[in-house]
Amino acid sequence: MGFPPIEPYATGMLETGDGNAVYWETCGNPDGVPVVVVHGGPGAGCSVGMRKSWDPERHRIILFDQRNCGRSTPHASDLAADMSLNTTEHLIGDMERLREHLGVESWLVYGGSWGVTLGLAYAQRHPDRVTGMLLVSVTSGRRVEQDWLYRGAGRVFPEAWARFRDFAGATDYRVPTDTEPPIGDLLMSYFRMMESTDPDLRQRAAAEWLTWEDAVISLESNGKPGQYGNRPDDAALAFVRICSHYFANDCFLEDGVILREAGKLAGIPAVLVHGRADLGSPVVTAWELAQAWPDAELVVIGDSGHTGSTGMQQALQAAGDKLFAAVTAG
Repeated sequence: MGFPPIEPYATGMLETGDGNAVYWETCGNPDGVPVVVVHGGPGAGCSVGMRKSWDPERHRIILFDQRNCGRSTPHASDLAADMSLNTTEHLIGDMERLREHLGVESWLVYGGSWGVTLGLAYAQRHPDRVTGMLLVSVTSGRRVEQDWLYRGAGRVFPEAWARFRDFAGATDYRVPTDTEPPIGDLLMSYFRMMESTDPDLRQRAAAEWLTWEDAVISLESNGKPGQYGNRPDDAALAFVRICSHYFANDCFLEDGVILREAGKLAGIPAVLVHGRADLGSPVVTAWELAQAWPDAELVVIGDSGHTGSTGMQQALQAAGDKLFAAVTAG
């Protein structure tokens, strides 16, 4: 989706009560159908472009930077930020606190990549607060998904994966996807490096992580190859610190719970948009979710990977129109 650039009509910092403050902004029509944008990463933060993802004449567009990234404080690039206060449970609470703070009765949820997992976890906890969902590049936080992204995809990019593995000192790991040792150990090695008091080690570990992420999307000529490494230093440090924290800890979710509890989403209309050529998050997760959730329509885009394409943008536009019609018809 791509509407003209807009500026927020209101911004603020939401105090969480535990030393964190979450940045939020609202754009578009203050009286429009509310939609909350749940960014990916975890730890990517919101971008200016996300303001253009919904029609500003008919939607109240709500964006927020999840804990410790973007404009939220404290920032994860600062070791003083306490990662124990940044879990999926904390983020679900932040979303509900933000909804109440803004006086929103219920809202559409728009999430991408990690934002899908968080959006689904929120919707399963608070289904009465969700009027519909538009989910792109679907993930559900399962161990098998982390194992594929951070090891299995090495079957396609063995040189890049060996570099990613070797920097962590995880020389016992092999591809294809053997099950021992657990992939979480490799990811935890990166998280421990991101917690180091040695700034040079943190920067090098972040660079290696982002190099691997960029390798996985390197074939996406219709999308945005290289987008992971194209971050300012502080944003890169925060992104990798938060990502490794979440993925080494199974996204702070019981393994497979999102798909197992898809029944809690019954009655919520949804469109799932996924790229057929998404090597980092294969379409099977989106397909499995659609199978378990009769109210969800799956749209697979043949020319798109994880970072999108023109075809994906068109599909998102159509999905946004469909969900707006469903919500306003009710």
